[in-house]
Amino acid sequence: MSKRDYYDVLGLSKGASADEIKKAYRGKAKELHPDRNADNPDAEAQFKEANEAYEVLKDAEKKAAYDRFGHAAFEGGMGGGGRPGGMGGNADFASAFSDVFDDLFGDFMGGGRGGGRQRAARGSDLRYNLRVTLEEAYGGLQKTINVPTSVQCEKCSGSGAEGGAEPTTCPTCSGMGKVRATQGFFTVERTCPTCSGLGQIIQNPCTGCGGNGRVQKERALSVNIPAGVETGTRIRLAGEGEAGMRGGPPGDLYIFIDVTPHKIFERESTELHCRVPVSMAAAALGGDIEVPTIDGGRSRVKIPSGSQSGRQMRLRGKGMPALRGGGHGDMFIELAVETPVNLTARQKELLREFEDLSEDNNPESKSFFSSVKNFWDSMKG
Repeated sequence: MSKRDYYDVLGLSKGASADEIKKAYRGKAKELHPDRNADNPDAEAQFKEANEAYEVLKDAEKKAAYDRFGHAAFEGGMGGGGRPGGMGGNADFASAFSDVFDDLFGDFMGGGRGGGRQRAARGSDLRYNLRVTLEEAYGGLQKTINVPTSVQCEKCSGSGAEGGAEPTTCPTCSGMGKVRATQGFFTVERTCPTCSGLGQIIQNPCTGCGGNGRVQKERALSVNIPAGVETGTRIRLAGEGEAGMRGGPPGDLYIFIDVTPHKIFERESTELHCRVPVSMAAAALGGDIEVPTIDGGRSRVKIPSGSQSGRQMRLRGKGMPALRGGGHGDMFIELAVETPVNLTARQKELLREFEDLSEDNNPESKSFFSSVKNFWDSMKG
């Protein structure tokens, strides 16, 4: 079977530039790589075909010969053994595929060629869980926290080397931070075991930090807690995380807020709810009561006569402040009518007398028991 045109193999026109050729091959290699096409028996052959086409078209001289003579340019001894450039199949693959190896697998292998050349590594982000009271969440506050973290070694100024000397290039990976090994059709890349991916080594490590450039220490930080925070609120302190390795930039510190439950108030976003017990007599007669507010003040609330348990009254603007401005929420008072206990003989006597006189004072009870009587009558029928 005759060979397909190399440009057709890569989906290109004959006048394609070097960048277009590389981009097309990269796409074909991703699409046809055998590791990604286990269920396609033709993928390996198509992958080799694309590799062969790229091996010719990426080389200016070979491309010029192919543009003029086609496949005949590499037959009859011009290229040796019918292979472009006179190389075996494995060598072709290694040469062509290495050009785009990092583009294909950089995201899996740690960022591609040269990714380990960094002299320093960024420090890790830290999390600190901070508990505050509802009163503190209402007013906001400045709070000092102690954070155990890694800080830059003062003895070596974060370089990791004794006396602040500069690290040297790792001889194993030549500063790449990664080493490669070609095995047949596959090129394997792994972190350099000598420098752990940093690309550099320290000949004389600092005795204060052991060559890490940082030491463990507890730091005191002043944190501004804005008014209106609630459980789950996250505050970011840039650059206050763990120090970087060998002088690298520090990470960030994230403070997660947990607002403790309150004995009097229950919070729902910017709203506050307060359950207030009232006596049976106060609920029946009505009157004024004093209720607490979250700012430590007091508010007078008028109870309408005949109030029942569960009745709510709103105090506007007495709730929690909105975290990013926008005023305050409301506070809701819920009445809980309390049944008296531990009655004296006189109290019981008065209540019985009151009960005898209360036939028309309990409309809900009258309606309920009337419905019950009708229900029983209908069941008898």
